[in-house]
Amino acid sequence: MKQFASALMFAAFIAAPAVAQQNVPEIQFESVPRPLKYSPDMNLGEVLGVAVNSEGHIVVLNHPGSANTGPIWMNSTTQLLEFDEDGAFVREIGKGVYGIAYAHQVRFDDDDNLWVVDKAANTVIEFDPDGYVIMNLGRREEGFHGIPGAGVELRSPQEARARGGYFGGPTDVAWDPQGNIFVSDGYVNSRMVKFDKHGNFLMDWGSLGREIGQFRLPHAMVIDNSGDVYVADRSNRRIQVFDSNGNFERVLVMDVPFEADYQPPFTAVNADRNQPATTAPWSMCLTDSSPQELWVSDEEPGRIYRMTLDGRILGWLGSSGRQVGQFNWVHGLDCSQLDEGILWVADMNNWRVQKLIVDLD
Repeated sequence: MKQFASALMFAAFIAAPAVAQQNVPEIQFESVPRPLKYSPDMNLGEVLGVAVNSEGHIVVLNHPGSANTGPIWMNSTTQLLEFDEDGAFVREIGKGVYGIAYAHQVRFDDDDNLWVVDKAANTVIEFDPDGYVIMNLGRREEGFHGIPGAGVELRSPQEARARGGYFGGPTDVAWDPQGNIFVSDGYVNSRMVKFDKHGNFLMDWGSLGREIGQFRLPHAMVIDNSGDVYVADRSNRRIQVFDSNGNFERVLVMDVPFEADYQPPFTAVNADRNQPATTAPWSMCLTDSSPQELWVSDEEPGRIYRMTLDGRILGWLGSSGRQVGQFNWVHGLDCSQLDEGILWVADMNNWRVQKLIVDLD
């Protein structure tokens, strides 16, 4: 049964602040050249995620090239590459696993289990530190996807029918302090799903739309130490915050002004281009500090934001581009080493992982 926030909260309309957050400082940083050590025949493709465990090992979610070909039911288009704390290649995890096809995100839990969210296979898979599968949520579709026009073709988001613990384009995973598992079921179902620590379906909330408690592509999520759930509601250009039972609490936005003459480097110059008041959240991570901080990336102008949990922006870094220290769709962030000044970035369309040394003073 779906649970939503109270009728009063859902009736409320929460817009972006009338006045943008001004005078937000730019954070200084360096990008470490080639932080991961691998041979030239292991060049990365689209890098969608990066996660660091308690030993400092880095797992990279990579979409490789021609070595893996064909439709998703014939082969995988995903590699999970592990590197040690010095950046040396260790192994590939999950080779040949049935529920991996076109994975979207990777996360480590507190026990160093690796979780892989696969938006094509509609699965969320838990690997133990040795690399064995120990839990699978959802179910990969079989090879036959139906005949268009015959009433059995794949559904669009407008036609989605969420069903319990089965997914439609899941995007991310996180855990509350009690060990409950939360999945952002984003590309088709536009909802959040909650399981207990054993993988039993408990509840879901949300639907496709623009109102509070609705989503237009919940693309990333994190959970803070109090159990609040932060959902990157990407196409609605906001972060919605809920308690662990799906009750709405607040909205956060990234509203640092663009430069007046900003033009994205990936499209033709347009002097009349509209500059949006807020930017769309793409990826998120939470620090282990006290108090915790939220770090969030956008698509344009290619920034990463340092935020308090109530939405105050403490600083920003980065810009769109192809050079080292610039970003072309940051699709994954890992904050676990920010106490050492290290932020890991999955720089998707630049086909690389960046290790940033961040000045937090």
